[in-house]
Amino acid sequence: MTAILHRQPRQSLPVAVGGDGPYVIDSNGKRYLDASGGAAVSCLGHSHKAVVEAIKAQLDQLPYAHTGFFANRPSEELGEHLVARAPGDLSKVYFVSGGSEANETAMKLARQYFYEKGEPQRRHFIARRQSYHGNTLGALSIGGNPGRRAVYEPILLPANHVSPCFAYREKPAAESEAAYAQRLADELDAKIRELGPETVIGFVAETVVGATLGAVEPVPGYLKHIREVCDRHGVLLILDEIMSGMGRTGHLFACEEDGIAPDILTCAKGLGAGYQPVGACLLSGAIHDTIVGGSGAFQHGFTYIGHATACAGALEVQRTIEREGLLDRVRHQGALLRQGLEERFGNHPHVGDIRGRGLFIGVELVEDRATKQPFDPSHRLFARIKAQAMDHGLMCYPNGGTVDGQAGDHVLLAPPFIIGEQQVQEILDRLEGAVQGPCMRSEWLHDHNSGGLGSTDPGGGPKRRAQDEGRSPPCSDHARRAGRDGTGLPQGRRQPAAPACARRCGTP
Repeated sequence: MTAILHRQPRQSLPVAVGGDGPYVIDSNGKRYLDASGGAAVSCLGHSHKAVVEAIKAQLDQLPYAHTGFFANRPSEELGEHLVARAPGDLSKVYFVSGGSEANETAMKLARQYFYEKGEPQRRHFIARRQSYHGNTLGALSIGGNPGRRAVYEPILLPANHVSPCFAYREKPAAESEAAYAQRLADELDAKIRELGPETVIGFVAETVVGATLGAVEPVPGYLKHIREVCDRHGVLLILDEIMSGMGRTGHLFACEEDGIAPDILTCAKGLGAGYQPVGACLLSGAIHDTIVGGSGAFQHGFTYIGHATACAGALEVQRTIEREGLLDRVRHQGALLRQGLEERFGNHPHVGDIRGRGLFIGVELVEDRATKQPFDPSHRLFARIKAQAMDHGLMCYPNGGTVDGQAGDHVLLAPPFIIGEQQVQEILDRLEGAVQGPCMRSEWLHDHNSGGLGSTDPGGGPKRRAQDEGRSPPCSDHARRAGRDGTGLPQGRRQPAAPACARRCGTP
């Protein structure tokens, strides 16, 4: 038994006890190649000595001092490091403990800016469908993923959503990328006019969409058009780079590749690489000066903002990225991984799209390549692939609801920046085993008696029953042969229990 309310309480997880570069090691000694950085976090892997030593040194000197009483050197130095490299007029920074806090901070900062400016009637945020900006109520309110919002809808703040820049799904073949970008910008312009430009605070978007869509990058020119629309109406542009920033795409700030700068930019995950919880909200000088010249104080705060130890760790992470030339490495290894994915999966009957930037790559899975028809969401294909990948010693980040918050499956890859060519090949081999393996065999996809994909079993099949009972799910070699009673044999032909499956699926 555990005293913890885990993310999936019915699921039994391996226990992580060690790290070795890009590998995580469990209590049984099994090694898992971390091809997703957890959730695009562990950009330096799990045992970077310089970062660990920087954190230890700061703990010896000063672990924490409340920012209501003191400033501290690590946060000041990290702030200087970031703003010196930030695009445009992003000249100030506010440190928090993670991505949700960073986006919550951005929303409140933007609101207070207009309040101090004498425009208190501004109250609307516009974001995009199929976006994700965090789990706190404000951040969840502007997020556009119906599946994540559903339970909490009655207590969310009002928000407005326009179309995402999702060319694979939403750009007709006959439409050029330039025309598509302009159409989306016109849609934002129309939404602002509908609400009344004088009432809109900001437009919030992920530079490269992460968990919800799977590394969807904007088409060329899109963000420049969006910047123009925001400027036209005096609306702030807020870019969420929680996942895509801090080098993940091969640029320290992902929007650099698009040639624009926002008014507010948020980052987290790769900022501290998982060695300490830390996030940041960068803001323009104009926003800072308006607040300082007005009330003189930002009406906001958390207990651990500007945490000395967290900032010391993050500073060494960022110095390491620069010192070891890891942005170039991300671009090189990302191109190698992308090429390998195209070779392995480019003609796969159930792979619809391979996309992304740098070491931030998504693979979208479809039932029919020609029509882009997704699998039935009740099949939970993404969860099957995650389980198969873990069985193969691979951590990847599959997700569902890619199309509309309910239907659609993709796999997100975001490995550490330090991976070599050997690890790139390992990712390809192990992912191929997970996707080409049992969970994607046609007999698994279409065997209605298996309780697998396409199941008519009202109990959800052996995999779902295993999850409900807290067991590991059966592998497809068992589930594929299972009768409607889920015993592994047709009804009426049961045999004595055999030893556990060699695949360690938990089914005799």
